[in-house]
Amino acid sequence: MCGIYGYYSDQYEPSKLDIFKKIGKSLKHRGPDQEGEYNDGEMALGIQRLSVLDPEKGKQPIFSNDKSLVIVHNGEIYNYKILRKELESYGYHFKTNTDTEVIVNLYQEKGVECLQDLNGMFVFAIYNIENKELFIARDRFGIKPLYYVNDSRRFIFSSELKGIKACHDLKLDLSFESIHLYLTMEYIPAPFTIYQNIFKLEQGNYLFLKNGLLKKNKWYDLYYQPKFNSINESDYLEKLDYLIKESVKLRTISDVPLGAFLSGGIDSSIITYYLQKLNNNLNTFSIGFEDDSFDESKYSRTVSQHLETNHHEEIFSSDSMLEILPFIWDTMDEPFADASFLPTYLLSSFTKQFVTVSLSGDGGDEVFAGYPTYFAHKIARWIPSWSVSLFQYFSTLLPVNFDNISLDFKIKQFCKGLSFRDNLRHQYWLGSFNEKQKEKLYNPHFRERLICKDLLSDLISTHMLNNDAENNWEKHMYQDMRFYLQDNMLVKVDRSSMAHSLEVRVPYLDHHIVEFMSRVPARLKYKGYKSKYLLKKLGRKFLPDEIIDRPKKGFGIPVAKWFCGSLKMEINDIIVDPQSYINTYFNQTINSQLLDDHLIQKVDNRKLLWTLFVLENWLRHNRFSEE
Repeated sequence: MCGIYGYYSDQYEPSKLDIFKKIGKSLKHRGPDQEGEYNDGEMALGIQRLSVLDPEKGKQPIFSNDKSLVIVHNGEIYNYKILRKELESYGYHFKTNTDTEVIVNLYQEKGVECLQDLNGMFVFAIYNIENKELFIARDRFGIKPLYYVNDSRRFIFSSELKGIKACHDLKLDLSFESIHLYLTMEYIPAPFTIYQNIFKLEQGNYLFLKNGLLKKNKWYDLYYQPKFNSINESDYLEKLDYLIKESVKLRTISDVPLGAFLSGGIDSSIITYYLQKLNNNLNTFSIGFEDDSFDESKYSRTVSQHLETNHHEEIFSSDSMLEILPFIWDTMDEPFADASFLPTYLLSSFTKQFVTVSLSGDGGDEVFAGYPTYFAHKIARWIPSWSVSLFQYFSTLLPVNFDNISLDFKIKQFCKGLSFRDNLRHQYWLGSFNEKQKEKLYNPHFRERLICKDLLSDLISTHMLNNDAENNWEKHMYQDMRFYLQDNMLVKVDRSSMAHSLEVRVPYLDHHIVEFMSRVPARLKYKGYKSKYLLKKLGRKFLPDEIIDRPKKGFGIPVAKWFCGSLKMEINDIIVDPQSYINTYFNQTINSQLLDDHLIQKVDNRKLLWTLFVLENWLRHNRFSEE
């Protein structure tokens, strides 16, 4: 895994080399093992490399056989050995044992079509030295990131936003549309960033830059039709067993120590099972918390004992998590309000003490239908519109419980979303502020800066146009693949792991698994009220029933309780300060009401308050000033 970056300009800029060096320095944490660059005066390509394959000879940038192309690459191509044999049959020769050298020569042979052959996670940039053309591609599901800026005189790209921000002369204007999206989604979806003029490359897309002109195209999409017609569940189970086994096997390719995250949930436990079959001296890693409602360590110990892994565990207190907050604001790059960022950061730091590569169960919920929101859509279809206000009223009468994903929290979140159409409802169930709440929150100063107030609805509609799911709830799996997985789950894992130079691999996002499950009939994904039906049936063959049948908890932290204790003073200081960012942009009376209602346990406002708290601290950390 690496940090890649580039700077293109056909104009003379005396500070170009200095800026290029600063970009590389800002990404050093992603790849501390090797620094490399190519520079022909117009195009400068750079890499900070984490050496996983062929540490000695695999230094980047790497040239193609005919020397016309040069590449920098972040990620791993797991089928590179098969592709290398194919290229060797065409007469290609290789100097390294890396996937990067395979990519650049495959591109020389096939051009853009080479993308269809790649199985893995990647962002790479290939520069054609002869015709001055730059090609950048991102993997199918957005596992690896890319940011870029393109103006009249230059094009800059980087694996993280901080790389582009290292350009001292770049004007950084806040995007109020992005804040508008963030308040609902808890993250900023691609192609947007927190800045107006900087963008993310979306999953399954590529860029061409030539003669100063930038073109973007989509090279991959996921389809849910036609469905397979197999009658026997055993046929699906046999195929799924084979696909997961092969995916895990491919992801063991490494020249450095490798282990696995093990939370004790079904996703990571199944990955650990297949990995342990290949490595009987497997190291697994988990963290626990002092708060019992958030702690899952007993389940990870159960699985570890059952599979006989070398298990490493560390219990963290609330104080230890709060101590890392100052580091979090910089690591997350832009406002990111998924509180599980903190335990993922701690888990990555702990794991890196033992290994350089770890496999994880991320993607399992999106691929196998694990979120309770899918079942909630089934229920919502049968609730008549005239009764929605009654449901919402009676839900407010339930006593507030600050435990992890408590029953009252789920019921209230469900009822709040009922008055919106399904695509928006799905985002509101997962996120923080809905449109009605934002109407009250925004002050005139912020509202007048919003160019497009329906941006969320427009964004979802645009990306759902080609959705071909067979029923009402299954289409939201596609929605989650496009937004929640790409811009939340995978961002969280990438930033928190790479902050510690740890490579995390996600076997469930092998495209063969994803495409197989997309075509499996919906009844075998979420059967009745049973989530992950097919995956659980497979896992029951080799895992304890208590792991298969345990309720979903997620990787949460006690934010609701923190605001009444450890963070009470800090959040209160922000709320009462008329000069704070959230009181400058938003209505201070509403902010105060959110906190007051939470402190007296009248309303559980943990998600809303955490979203505001993160935004405020991120803005302060980046020292923004009001115009």
